[in-house]
Amino acid sequence: MLFEDNHLLVVNKPAGMATMGAEGLTLHAWAGQYLKHKFNKPGNAYVGIVSRLDRVTSGVIVLARTSKAASRLCPQFTGDPESVAKAHRKWAKTPATKRYLAIVDGTDFPREGSLAHRLLKDEDAMRMRVANASKENALMATLRYRTLGDFGHQRMVEVELETGRKHQIRVQFASIGHPIVGDRKYDSASTHAVGIALHSWRTQIAHPVSQASMTFEAWPTHGWPSWSAKLRPKR
Repeated sequence: MLFEDNHLLVVNKPAGMATMGAEGLTLHAWAGQYLKHKFNKPGNAYVGIVSRLDRVTSGVIVLARTSKAASRLCPQFTGDPESVAKAHRKWAKTPATKRYLAIVDGTDFPREGSLAHRLLKDEDAMRMRVANASKENALMATLRYRTLGDFGHQRMVEVELETGRKHQIRVQFASIGHPIVGDRKYDSASTHAVGIALHSWRTQIAHPVSQASMTFEAWPTHGWPSWSAKLRPKR
C-alpha cells in the first residue's frame, strides 16, 4: 500500500497478479477484501478500476474507493487532455502522467527519443500488432523514452506514455527489434525472474476531491537485476 484516504487506494501491484477479470486473486478482489475487513463492512466494498496494468507488469496503480472518485479519475487516464477538460472543466486541467521502467533486449537504438505506431488488436493471437495507417480501427500509440543505462546486451529505459493503449510499451519496443526482457508474447528470448521487466514506477494525478497534484512512486525490487538499482533517475 502506497497511499490511502477516503477516496483513493494506491498500491504497488506485484507481477503475476491480474488487475481484474481473471481467474485467481485479482487486484480488484484483493482491494475489496482489504477494505471489507479493515472497516468491517457487512457487504462488498466498492473498488473502482480507473486504469490497468498487465498481469506480467508490476508497479504503481491507482484505485478509486467511491464512484464519484472513479468518474473523476477515469478521464485523467485516457491520455486525452480534451476529454479531461470536457468532463471536469473546474478542476482536472491535465491528464495523469505515468512513467515506466523497462529493460529491453539490445542496445543498438537511439538513447532517447519517441515512438509512434498505429496498433490493432489481434483477437485470435490475444496480442496487439503494428498496423499500417490505412488499417481500419487501428489506434495511434505514442511514447517517449530515455536511456538510464546499459548492462551487457540489455538497456534500461524510462518511458513516459503519451497514450494508453493495450500492451503499448511491449509492442512498440518489440516492433523496433528490442522487446521487453522476459516478454515471450512479444518475442523476447531473454528470461526475467518474475513476469517481465516492465514496471510502472511513477504516477502523477489530480486528487479527485481536493484537486491537489499527487505523485506516487515505487521502485522495482523483486526479480529485477541488482544492477538496475544503480540507475534510479535523479529528481
